[in-house]
Amino acid sequence: MKNKKPIIVSVLLLSFILLTSGCSSLDKAQKTFDVYVEKWVQADYSGMYEMLTEDIKESLSEKDFVTRYNNIFSAINANDLIVEPDGDRAKEKDGVNIPFKVTMNSIAGNITLTGYKLSLIKENKEYKIKWDEGLIFPQMIKDDKVWVNTVPAKRGSILDKDGNPLAQDGILNTVGIYPAKFNKGDIDAKITEIASTLDISEDNIKTKLNENTNPEHFIPLVDILPEDTRLSNLKNREEEGILIREKEGRVYKGGEAFGRLIGYIGNITAEELEANKGKGYHDTSLIGKAGLEQVFEETLRGQDFAEIYIERATEKITIASIESKDGKDIKTSIDTELQKKIYSEMNGEKGAATAVNPKTGEVLAMISSPSFDSNVFTTYVTKTQKAKWEEIGDADEINRFNKIYSPGSTMKLLTSVIGLENTIIAPNSTRDIEGLTWQKDNSWGDYKITRVTDPGKAVSLKDAVNHSDNIYYGQVALELGSEKFINGIKKFGIGEELPFEYPMELSQISNDGNLDNEILLADTGYGQGEIMMTPLHVALSYSALANEGNIMKPRLVISENSEAVVWKEQAILNDNLPVLIDAFTALINDPGATIPDGAVPGFRVAGKTGTAEIKQSQDDTSGTENGWFVSVDTDTSKISLAMIIEDVKDRGHSHFTVPKVRNVMEYYLNR
Repeated sequence: MKNKKPIIVSVLLLSFILLTSGCSSLDKAQKTFDVYVEKWVQADYSGMYEMLTEDIKESLSEKDFVTRYNNIFSAINANDLIVEPDGDRAKEKDGVNIPFKVTMNSIAGNITLTGYKLSLIKENKEYKIKWDEGLIFPQMIKDDKVWVNTVPAKRGSILDKDGNPLAQDGILNTVGIYPAKFNKGDIDAKITEIASTLDISEDNIKTKLNENTNPEHFIPLVDILPEDTRLSNLKNREEEGILIREKEGRVYKGGEAFGRLIGYIGNITAEELEANKGKGYHDTSLIGKAGLEQVFEETLRGQDFAEIYIERATEKITIASIESKDGKDIKTSIDTELQKKIYSEMNGEKGAATAVNPKTGEVLAMISSPSFDSNVFTTYVTKTQKAKWEEIGDADEINRFNKIYSPGSTMKLLTSVIGLENTIIAPNSTRDIEGLTWQKDNSWGDYKITRVTDPGKAVSLKDAVNHSDNIYYGQVALELGSEKFINGIKKFGIGEELPFEYPMELSQISNDGNLDNEILLADTGYGQGEIMMTPLHVALSYSALANEGNIMKPRLVISENSEAVVWKEQAILNDNLPVLIDAFTALINDPGATIPDGAVPGFRVAGKTGTAEIKQSQDDTSGTENGWFVSVDTDTSKISLAMIIEDVKDRGHSHFTVPKVRNVMEYYLNR
């Protein structure tokens, strides 16, 4: 017994040493594995290469290793790599094997790949990676090639209220050259003819022709709409080397009137690809760049078919794939012909207009002028178009319909509403105001409110509206006080985010939301000061006159917002509607009206002009003016239209805008 005990102890000790030695080997191998994985996740392919065994390095250069990993994982848009154990670690005769799996976002969606096995060999007392192609993809062996195949999904269409397409996938023509035939005959004459016909540069054609090294290679020049009349002179010219081929592309209807609203799509940039990582985009994807194409990108875009596969001689081994799914159409409330009519009336002037249905809140038209034809961005830009852009600068690069502007005297409806509700104004009361200037007291210094007309009598609400009396409205605002006035403005949604599908700049009461300064309060009462509104908000405010005092929630995409919902109930109290409708129709329709050119025969429309002065001080004579006119049909409640034209100083002020709106109202109400 005494002789056996030490033997048992020795056996136990030896077992413990072997066990701890095995654990130590696995742990060390695990640490090497963890470092390798970390470098892989960080795309540190050079760092990964440094961890390979020497025999692998002798047969594979760092450059080839790094290039291969870069090419493959960039091509499949790999990101968000997660590497996890997938079985038990095993100590083998020549090292340690660690099974694992990889999950990643890729061009084929979120995929999980199993069957990986990392072999680690000891070299100079350190574990090194016994690398092979199976560590890229488990199915992969030497000389395999990795390919990515994508097939674009159909993008959803953008439709008008009647279901007519404003943007859709369709067919474009590509005009190009077949050098083998084109280079015969009078090349210069053909280049001149093509350049003149397509309104492009001859030098551009010559450069493409000279850069081509294969006479059998088709040289594309421009993409163009099939119905473009310029194609007629270039058809059936194959024997001369002038070819026209069909291709799929995005096609836009309606021309410039819709450019800013609909927007366009284009090739995705590196920045956009990074910002949309993990959403299925790849380096050849198209993405919405502006307008509804951008705002509703997630709805319109489909899921492209994508496949990652290995090519091995004649064999194809699929690593991962995702089926295509077409994008969804969006149906808007836009009236195509009304949109075109408004844009035509604006005639290239800088400005914006929005029309809404007072009863439903549907946005019937939304225009920014000047604009562009969205097809320019999916076809090509002519020399004439380039020259036009150079002439107008960035004028058509600004989307004006979602910008906030000083409302000018269109604000006087809101001040009238607040004054009546708080009994500062009574329907038959008058104010004794003399002269063309007024200030509350000497504390205002040199600052005075000015008005255009002194009627020579006490001023009623109807007079104040007709003559757009700034003094009257400045006094009303002061008597209301900032708290009541602000509360009244807020009933129209000023200062809060508009519940609308298209991003709009936020309207404001003032720069800081307060009206503590008396002069600022008075100025705000007649639409100057710091109050700012979008054309949509102005149109909505006046729509209450035609909807029992209620303002509807504005709706543009009726396929997603199909229900008419009240946004601001009783923004105008029912009791005050008759007097307000009377006052704001009289200045257009009655004898002595100051805006008779806004009248629509057969209809008694309400409305208001507004001249918003853009200047640094009251004495500034170099400032500009923006001219508003808003008109609403209070009889049939079909339309409320607000339009603003920039820089109308010395061009009739706000009256420059009046006939444009009147013509639209007459067209729409009579059709």
